Amino acid sequence: MKKFDALEETKNIVNFIKDYYQKNSLGGAIIGISGGKDSAVVAALMTKALGSENVIGVTLPCHSKCDDAIDAKLISDYYGFKLINFNLTSIFDDFKLELNKLGNFNGQELLNSDINLKPRLRMVTLYYLAALYSAIGKKTYLVAGTSNKCELFVGYFTKGGDSVHDIAPIADLTVDEVIQIGEVLKVPKKVLYKKPNDGLSNQIDEEKLGVSYKAIAQYMETEDSVSIDEAQKIKKLHQNNLHKFNIPTYRK
Repeated sequence: MKKFDALEETKNIVNFIKDYYQKNSLGGAIIGISGGKDSAVVAALMTKALGSENVIGVTLPCHSKCDDAIDAKLISDYYGFKLINFNLTSIFDDFKLELNKLGNFNGQELLNSDINLKPRLRMVTLYYLAALYSAIGKKTYLVAGTSNKCELFVGYFTKGGDSVHDIAPIADLTVDEVIQIGEVLKVPKKVLYKKPNDGLSNQIDEEKLGVSYKAIAQYMETEDSVSIDEAQKIKKLHQNNLHKFNIPTYRK
């Protein structure tokens, strides 16, 4: 396998973004900034391609940790793009109040729905803001996706939430490759090497998945490069989440 050249790949991604924007007469990018490495690397790439004046970051707290907002500010300050805060906590709480009218549900029954509601509220907000700033700036803003290849392979995203975006700069990069791109772009180490978590379930990603991102990347390259237990877990995650990629449609 050809060795990953992070510097060359960074140039390729930046050119990909520039070309797409030029061909489609686009103007700017809206990015949900979580305080993690994926959104930081995407913000760095979009800023390098479009200029900081054409990038808007959005923090979208929803019963979130304050540290995430601090790290998001660190990224926006470093790359010089505008950062706005849109707090979804009260909206989430109002949703839950309305839900209570449907019946009394226990915590276990609500757990998965609650976790997935947050990224869906965030998606709606990002698209609303993209349309708003497009109208204000008289140029089209796209919502930039922040999912990486490892997450996508095992379906570690919310259908109708963080799976929805207009451009995907890092979707073909493994977690390790994202970090290498981040090193080229000088993403602050505090964020780049922070252990990834979803900000929803209070668990580290790899704890929740039950397998490491390194193992997922190795499995994608060669299935027998990981242990039997790891391979079985990864295969099951991949197969169980294939429905997230395609909507079965009857054709007459």
